[in-house]
Amino acid sequence: MIKIPKNVLNLFQDKLEQEQIPERQRPFYEMWLRFYLDFCDRNDCPEKAPNSVDLFVINLESRGKGQFQQRQAARAVKIFQALSEQVPPSLWDQTIEHLERKIATLQYSGKTLSTYRHWVRAFRDYLEEKDPGSVTAADAAKFFTHLAVDRKVVAATQNQAFNSLLFLFAKVWDRPFKGFDGVVRAKRSNYIPTVLSRKEVDLVLDKASHPMGLIMRMMYGCGLRLSESVNIRINNLCFETGLLTIRNGKGNKDRTVPLPRSITDELRKQIRRVEALHVKDLESGYDGAFMPTAMSRKFRSASKQLGWQWLFPARQLTHVPTSGETRRYHAHESKVSAAIRQAALEAGMHKRVTAHTFRHTYATHLLQANYDIRTIQRLLGHSDVKTTMIYTHIVDSGTVKEPKSPLDF
Repeated sequence: MIKIPKNVLNLFQDKLEQEQIPERQRPFYEMWLRFYLDFCDRNDCPEKAPNSVDLFVINLESRGKGQFQQRQAARAVKIFQALSEQVPPSLWDQTIEHLERKIATLQYSGKTLSTYRHWVRAFRDYLEEKDPGSVTAADAAKFFTHLAVDRKVVAATQNQAFNSLLFLFAKVWDRPFKGFDGVVRAKRSNYIPTVLSRKEVDLVLDKASHPMGLIMRMMYGCGLRLSESVNIRINNLCFETGLLTIRNGKGNKDRTVPLPRSITDELRKQIRRVEALHVKDLESGYDGAFMPTAMSRKFRSASKQLGWQWLFPARQLTHVPTSGETRRYHAHESKVSAAIRQAALEAGMHKRVTAHTFRHTYATHLLQANYDIRTIQRLLGHSDVKTTMIYTHIVDSGTVKEPKSPLDF
């Protein structure tokens, strides 16, 4: 959980008293503020962004929080935002704002922004708010050793922190970032992902109810990440060509993958369900599906078009506090993850089954079917074939066919 600077927390507590918030409720306001800052830290959501309150409330709603809790949380955040306008930003706040602007200029993905911002804040907390002007690469070296020795992070996490601080020093502060020979390196594990057999996949899928079962079939049948599976819109499907277009995947990349023919009829039925729900939403006067920021500005009517509706919509409409609008969000990732765990449990799986297990299994089964590694790399959307090569450690070399000349068939 992200730390709240002591001076900010003191001012927030004073403001709660001025707003005549009952004393018994004040700990909850502080809790919501911590949740909000943690939410912003882990998502593409700057604390001062106009829509940050809306996104936070949507997140709370997806996690089953009631209307009273949502209103209380929204009020806590608005008090904090009003307070932050009165308090001059600290040097670290200015540094993080500079970081956000730099990443926006370079058009890095939202997840990259979230990751870099998270590690810069962790570095700030480790240094106990030390003046950014006096921070050196030696401080960073101590931080990396702290991660490996005290927090016992894995090598990938330490490398993630390294890349974040490299960007901070090189692009934001324009300072040298050298001298890490004595840094304790986290041990690199020989990670082999969990993979299911075809029979095990069917056992899990058979235990999942609609629509979660269809989402899981899409994960396994198309090799989707969890975020990609819930972000599918109807216009991403093309039954004529048999392709699914994945928009804004990891690294803001688009790609296409074959649609499984075995679930075509089920997908068409799901579209008809969404269409019926969409008609009811229009009759109720809702304001459309949540849209990408640029799209909502350029094409205001697109949010009410069927093609832009989510293939897997949330059950409830979402009230947007700042605009007063009522919109439809997609099924939340946490609900899908919970459904996968439950289905695996009911199927009697002793393996740890997650959303990414279906993606690992997809790649492994393609490799077993003698698909070229470069083809699998493209279907998965990997930037580097080295990432895809991990699946070669899972497949028994005896199960992969050796290439032959067509003359020998």
